[in-house]
Amino acid sequence: MTPANLADTVLSAARAVFETRGLDVAALPTTTSVERPRNPEHGDYASTLALQVGKKVGVAPRELATALAEELGRRDGIKAVEIAGPGFLNIRLDDASTGVIARTVVAAGSAYGRSTQLEGQRINLEFVSANPTGPIHLGHTRWAAVGDALRRVLTAAGAEVTSEYYINDAGAQVERFARSLYASANGLPTPEDGYGGDYIGEIAQRIVAAEPDLVGQPEETALPVFDARGYELMLTEIRESLERFGVHFDVWFSEKTLHGGGAVEHAIEELRKQGHIFEDGGAVWLRTTDFTDDKDRVLIRSNGEKTYFAADAAYYINKRERGFDRCVYLLGADHHGYIGRLKAIAACAGDDPKQNIEILIGQLVNLVRAGQPVRLSKRAGNIITLDELVEAVGVDAARYSLARSSTDSALTLDIEEITKNSSDNPVFYVQYAHARVSSLLRNAAEKGIVRADDYDPALLSHDREKNLLKTLGEFPAVVATAAELREPHRIAVYLEERVATDYHRFYDACQVLPKGEEQVTDLTHARLWLVEATRTVIANGLDLLGVSAPERM
Repeated sequence: MTPANLADTVLSAARAVFETRGLDVAALPTTTSVERPRNPEHGDYASTLALQVGKKVGVAPRELATALAEELGRRDGIKAVEIAGPGFLNIRLDDASTGVIARTVVAAGSAYGRSTQLEGQRINLEFVSANPTGPIHLGHTRWAAVGDALRRVLTAAGAEVTSEYYINDAGAQVERFARSLYASANGLPTPEDGYGGDYIGEIAQRIVAAEPDLVGQPEETALPVFDARGYELMLTEIRESLERFGVHFDVWFSEKTLHGGGAVEHAIEELRKQGHIFEDGGAVWLRTTDFTDDKDRVLIRSNGEKTYFAADAAYYINKRERGFDRCVYLLGADHHGYIGRLKAIAACAGDDPKQNIEILIGQLVNLVRAGQPVRLSKRAGNIITLDELVEAVGVDAARYSLARSSTDSALTLDIEEITKNSSDNPVFYVQYAHARVSSLLRNAAEKGIVRADDYDPALLSHDREKNLLKTLGEFPAVVATAAELREPHRIAVYLEERVATDYHRFYDACQVLPKGEEQVTDLTHARLWLVEATRTVIANGLDLLGVSAPERM
């Protein structure tokens, strides 16, 4: 019996009690949950349902808990129910009810952990969105790892997710990029506001190799070519770097299309219909202060120039008109000011900023080696690039290390720590658990021992077995919570602190395969089911983080 199954049983028992006592069944929640007590002596699971609803229906919580305990005691798989404090229910399952979790996991396979919790939601998830003027750097890389993991988690929870990269290709930074390429190709100093780093010279050389006549041409003649070709080459490099990192975007959205296709003008008209547009000083404004923004925002300046904010408004409205229920933005640490203005755009467009838009802010990443800052990149100038990080630590270590911590906090990665083969290294610890499971199953196959078609779940009665089973049973709830809270790092914490740890403890305490002349027993088969279930959960969890599950290490 998984925690979800038990929660359904508790709710079913509550309905039976309410009907017997003539209480209002409508006072019961549509769903409930159970939790594992910190102290195992308090039972396998605990429920607070009696505390939640007792007073609503005029019954003392402890009295209601007593009735619930009696009803639950008649349900299959429940060994005992104890009442604690003002109305807590401490529930103990029989061994078979716990042991059957392994069968549930193995039967579901790669689908275990998935749910329909967010079914029907269409989510646009925008992340990374680096300017196409340089390589992906370490800060973008954190969002690449977290954003892609979040995409996987939301999808596992049943949402229809479109991952999107917003190409900031309509601003002055693209022109500065082109001028930097022109200067490099012609042996001129980098413009004062231009871009440095060896990559500028590399791209300029590639452009000149294809079109040698560009060298020596006047800037006004050559600049459009450096602009177009440089943009194309840089964007291709960004795409390829992300793909090598295991990050694929469904949509690459160009900011230029908002201006060239009339989307900005359309957005302004839509906002005007909502009554939040006004004109002052020859400029067109959006009255965002009506919705807690710190000041009203200019859409069109008095000289007719459209602002970045106008593009932001057009982009949001474009997403909503493409049918997305919820627009999720993953932005860098320097974008805190965008939270209020983006939510105000949603409100001005007639949407609910609590439902239709989310802005997640990620904190900075520092890279060190043995506690000392890693030198700046020669190729990219003043940054460390995604490719350089991957070259130093590998895709798995980079993705796992960047995704395993809450983005609310700044992150420091030590190259030596995240690449060493030690249990102190979280990614190694989890991957080693999967490799250890795989090794055991290989050994079983080599001895001619195959997992039986079924097993007696009551045989899995050892405390270490029951601990591991209950941990595996929590995986769907962990995924659902990670999706609901937009916190994929919860998957990593669960794999490290729960699954891998409980499996190693089980392995050390419970012999799985016979030794020497020992015979294969029913317990052997039962434990092989448990081992297979463990492998399934670790593999599924690592997949949600975009990390491989190696069979050998």
